[in-house]
Amino acid sequence: MKQRIVTGVVAGLAFFILLYLGSYWFAGLILVLSLIGYDEFLRMNGLNKNKTISILGSLGVIGLVVPWQEAGISIERLIWLFMFVLLAVTVISKNKITIDHVTTAFLGMVYVGIGFHYMVETRWLAENGLYWTLLVFLCIWSTDSGAYFTGSMIGKTPLWPTISPKKSVEGAIGGTALSVVVALGFAWYRPDLLSFAQAIWIGLVIAIVGQMGDLIQSAYKRVKGIKDTGTILPGHGGVLDRTDSWLIVFPFLHLAALLPHV
Repeated sequence: MKQRIVTGVVAGLAFFILLYLGSYWFAGLILVLSLIGYDEFLRMNGLNKNKTISILGSLGVIGLVVPWQEAGISIERLIWLFMFVLLAVTVISKNKITIDHVTTAFLGMVYVGIGFHYMVETRWLAENGLYWTLLVFLCIWSTDSGAYFTGSMIGKTPLWPTISPKKSVEGAIGGTALSVVVALGFAWYRPDLLSFAQAIWIGLVIAIVGQMGDLIQSAYKRVKGIKDTGTILPGHGGVLDRTDSWLIVFPFLHLAALLPHV
């Protein structure tokens, strides 16, 4: 527990400093996290030792994380281009690298690359990027905290026992309620940017989608028979363990047009 607390405090402080600085500082951090997360994904699937897939997939993640929109390059074109390159590798390698290998690598590339891409895009918004990014992160973290403490105190009804036995319906409700409260706090602080009605809706969406992101990662780890995706964060596991909700929430909010665009 001591190790977990120390790691959490140090990593959290560094994260908030770079988030506050924004620009290339935060983008650089997100890029590093995305590459580590993608390596964890490949390791879970036994593909990390395949240099070709590892290199091409990592280049794909970099390409997807960087906000190319400012240069007029659409992310849809990049996704198709990387898909084509990976599929072409199956032909060039004469099936030493199979369709199963590249489809798994491509799934991880999109999952990790797009998820982290929208974190960078949110922070790099023309105006008030820090406000919106903090709103999303604090709602995600309040959902986790609210679910944990509510579930610990009054949790009795299993939420999804075959996927994550420790999670409870009561905890999920408690986490959702706290997320809405945090979002309302942001609306109270800047009513010119966020109405109370919008805050309730965003708080609900972040909590529900974020918990689904958590369950998605839990389901994946259960299939693979592992507890953590990595060991880079002592006491906390890997990057994907810590960012499972982030990777789903940020893209969902943008695709649902719940956050301003650049």
